[in-house]
Amino acid sequence: MMIATAPPRAKLIAYSACLILLALSPLFLSEFRLSLLGKFLAYAIIAMGIDLIWGYTGILSLGHGVYFGLGAYCMAMHLKLVSTPQGLPDFMSWSGVESLPWFWVPFHNPLFAFLMALTLPMIVAFILGYFTFRNRIKGAFFSILSQALVIITVTLFVGQQGYTGGTNGLTNFETFLGLNLRSPSTKLLFFYVTLAVVALVLVLCSFLVSSRLGKILTAIRDGENRVRFIGYNPVVFKVFIYCVSAGLAGLAGVLFVLQEGIISPAQMGIVPSIEMVLWVAIGGRSTIGGAVLGALITNAAKTTFSEAYPAWWPIMMGAMFIVVVLFLPKGIVGTITHYLSNWKKPVLPKAVSSQEAR
Repeated sequence: MMIATAPPRAKLIAYSACLILLALSPLFLSEFRLSLLGKFLAYAIIAMGIDLIWGYTGILSLGHGVYFGLGAYCMAMHLKLVSTPQGLPDFMSWSGVESLPWFWVPFHNPLFAFLMALTLPMIVAFILGYFTFRNRIKGAFFSILSQALVIITVTLFVGQQGYTGGTNGLTNFETFLGLNLRSPSTKLLFFYVTLAVVALVLVLCSFLVSSRLGKILTAIRDGENRVRFIGYNPVVFKVFIYCVSAGLAGLAGVLFVLQEGIISPAQMGIVPSIEMVLWVAIGGRSTIGGAVLGALITNAAKTTFSEAYPAWWPIMMGAMFIVVVLFLPKGIVGTITHYLSNWKKPVLPKAVSSQEAR
């Protein structure tokens, strides 16, 4: 995929070709591999959101696992209630909870669950972003605060076992809108739904970064004080794009739990949050298409290495990250585009001095 500085026509061709190839993947992938690809596409949505705030705005968030987990838990609560005819989920009975908590009741409605999966991460992001950006907290300090948010959230979800399922999380889902979640046809449907959402988010993010808003975000990244001096309030733009990124992570959580069938605090911890940033770094910062490619390649490599070399795959993944940082600092797509742009530059004729002219 091409980066944002590539010609619009070239980007359109590259995006279309990749989406068509992904749409044809059910023809040559097994059901298991297709399920993995659907999960990786959900991750790609998170990567695009992180690229908006990190690649274009300069905000390094190491806590996006929280927003992903909140979105997934909201949908999982609905799925668990639908799969519990007696009205009280099994883990609540084991924990001594006698009646369904009041905040679980509205999640009987699938529309409410979906809306909460989008708005709850955005609300949390707004609270964190507003107070930190208003006080001009940025850089490593903001990254540390985002990790603190992860620790607090994970601890809360693990400790409240009677309401969240504890370390086991929420699982054992059966149906969604009358569809059997374990049916191959349902899994295929969710794959195409996820692919369609990825395409829509790709268009949305490309539009945002190529608009006037995108230029302001890039200016904030390169010189926030200058943006403030010319009359713009960086806090408004940073909070807005941070909330958008959190909402995309929540949307990814919804699509993930529908395909994976489980969500637990471990999937929203510090390690997953850092991995999400690595997807963008490997694919290429400031490249929306690169963020998608990075998420797909990194997770595919992780699966391949873990299957082929169960004892060595963490070392192999670490080596891959080191190679990319040392030799591809602009990421895969950024490096390719850099060399293509230099290769296409016209060679200017050598200037002729006045003496040579004589």
